[in-house]
Amino acid sequence: MKAEQREFLDDLLSTASPSGFEVASQQRWVEYVSTFADEVRTDEYGNAIAVLEGGNPTVAMAGHSDEIGFMVRDIEDDGSLRMTRIGGSDKTVSRGQHVVVHADDGPVAGVIGQTAIHLRDTDEEPVPDISEQHVDIGVDDGEAAAELVERGDPITFDQTITELAGERIAARGLDNRIGIWAAAEGLRRAAGKELEATICAVSTVQEEVGLQGARMVGFDLAPDVAIATDVTHATDATGTPGERSTGIELGAGPVVARGSVNHPRVVEAARDAADREGIDIQLQAAGSRTGTDADAFFTSRGGIPSLNVGVPNRYMHTPVEVLDLADLDATADLLAGIALDAHSYEFSVSL
Repeated sequence: MKAEQREFLDDLLSTASPSGFEVASQQRWVEYVSTFADEVRTDEYGNAIAVLEGGNPTVAMAGHSDEIGFMVRDIEDDGSLRMTRIGGSDKTVSRGQHVVVHADDGPVAGVIGQTAIHLRDTDEEPVPDISEQHVDIGVDDGEAAAELVERGDPITFDQTITELAGERIAARGLDNRIGIWAAAEGLRRAAGKELEATICAVSTVQEEVGLQGARMVGFDLAPDVAIATDVTHATDATGTPGERSTGIELGAGPVVARGSVNHPRVVEAARDAADREGIDIQLQAAGSRTGTDADAFFTSRGGIPSLNVGVPNRYMHTPVEVLDLADLDATADLLAGIALDAHSYEFSVSL
């Protein structure tokens, strides 16, 4: 991965973007794609679309910019903050973590408290719900806390990007800043080439709370083809239950889903592009749904032929998600390859 593209990825991963509070991340994404797109526009909720003008069909490559997190639910008399979830935050990994409360007047540092092991009864230790956990921002009473934060302020883990061995990194929020990186990069790699199709890169909002941004974009943009790029579980990690194994491995390439939402002609286009470009891909069974923006795109309007392309990810929805940068780079190449040859396909099911 070239330095400029890695800097863009690091910027995205370093910018807090909990669902409903994606503005800063979307601004960085728009800044990047504006250097090579023919047009960039946003809608009322902050979904962003970058366009390379061509002919038919219109192909949308989308990721979602939002991440899971927490929100200040209430302020206790002792100055501690009670939380509620934003999206599918995991109660088992939150205690003892550094966090940032993103207040209107600037970030406020805090920690999610964990009673010391010396003071706990360790015979039975059920994990408390998020609603029962608290953030300590260092103040002594509720009045002091209220001067710094207020109800509804979002909270994210204060986590850095860690370089692991080889081309692997660990960070919070890989789900799914890597998807919007791949969409932007797929568009950049198509720019300057002879275009038959119109190609759009899309960065949606509020996927983690119900695929809401994709519903808006699917209706408004109405592309002929939609490819949603998101993380998918790499089940090669130690501790993965055997019955949950899918055969997906970190470092073995992008993942093309088959079944349900995933239109067979778009799957064919993806497999052809991988063969043509020499990209190793993995296949994944999606018998009922994908759990990604593709689930919203494919039912928009009269039905949009859609596909989920996944980037293998370990430890999803934790502060230490892990991916292989080679998988991510290959995903951008795959997206560009699909879009550049989309005019060669008839995206309908022949009966």
